[in-house]
Amino acid sequence: MKRDYYEVLGVAKEASADEIKKAYRRLARQYHPDVNKEADAEEKFKEVKEAYDVLSEPQKRAQYDRFGHQDPNQGFGGGGFDTSGMGGFGDIFDMFFGGGARRNPNAPRKGADLQFGLSIEFTDAVFGKETDVEIPKEAECDTCHGSGAKPGTGVETCKTCSGTGQQEVAANTPFGRIVNRRVCTTCEGKGKVFKEKCSSCRGSGRVKVRRKIHLNIPAGVDDGAQLRVSGEGEPGANGGPPGDLYVVLRVKQHEFFEREGNDIYCEVPLTYAQAALGDEIEVPTVDGRVKLKIPAGTQTETFFRLRGKGVPHLRGSGRGDQHVKVRVITPTRLSDRQKELLRELAELSGEKPGQHGGGVEDESFFEKMKRAFRGE
Repeated sequence: MKRDYYEVLGVAKEASADEIKKAYRRLARQYHPDVNKEADAEEKFKEVKEAYDVLSEPQKRAQYDRFGHQDPNQGFGGGGFDTSGMGGFGDIFDMFFGGGARRNPNAPRKGADLQFGLSIEFTDAVFGKETDVEIPKEAECDTCHGSGAKPGTGVETCKTCSGTGQQEVAANTPFGRIVNRRVCTTCEGKGKVFKEKCSSCRGSGRVKVRRKIHLNIPAGVDDGAQLRVSGEGEPGANGGPPGDLYVVLRVKQHEFFEREGNDIYCEVPLTYAQAALGDEIEVPTVDGRVKLKIPAGTQTETFFRLRGKGVPHLRGSGRGDQHVKVRVITPTRLSDRQKELLRELAELSGEKPGQHGGGVEDESFFEKMKRAFRGE
């Protein structure tokens, strides 16, 4: 049984669109398969994505708030008696009111849409990228051109349904005996059968292929964004148009930068002397290194803004900003001279030299920054 979508995202039913978006970003980062290696991380990620896909769209959310996980078009499907043999509400309606136009099983039908997940780097999402991907899909058989029949052999009218593509099935219901029309199981609604099946597709009219698709990923896309490629879905039936391909982008997390909307956040280390006396340091950005002036007396966890160094706006001009949080690092390995100078400084400041709590230098923190400088 599916969990409530609001429960999945950890938000109230009255949550705003912005609250839902923030909850999704947080959980998507937490359970992303590229980051979280727990056995159930991928399933939780899919659950979070499914909940967000519904609650982020007003129409889908309104429908979910009203009907929950139940499809409102199921008619009596969620009721108290079994309708599996009745063929659905439409057949009952037809029985009492004379019926109406039925969908012709031989009419052209659009092919199914396809979805493909594509992982991209953090910087590719920022600046955009053109790339080619291979998509596994079904295509019309080149041998029989989708008919399913062996070339050179004829086709016959289906004897089961007399070419209508439908069978009449009688069923006993609480309303009495109902004759229901269903798709013919012999010809699968085509109304025709062939004498010999095509050897390439074994009569299905379709074969599995891998199609190379060229994608133009725009600058500024975020995790979960979808690219629609028209006509690259499954082939249609009875001459109908093919479906579409939806490429879902999965943006890999960066070890130094974090993204929030169109803004980028990072953290850089400062020595005690730099924080106290002030300095000009180099900070990595997605565009390369930039100079940042640190005023004297800067406290740890102070934020500085680099305007225009964030993510380009997906729709419109301009870019977000980069926010730099500085963290003062307490040294743990001091020479005797350095200790002497710090004691002297403490005495001048009116402090008592002695046992002071000190942080541990985070070597991995510096390594991440070094790689960011190198553009890795």
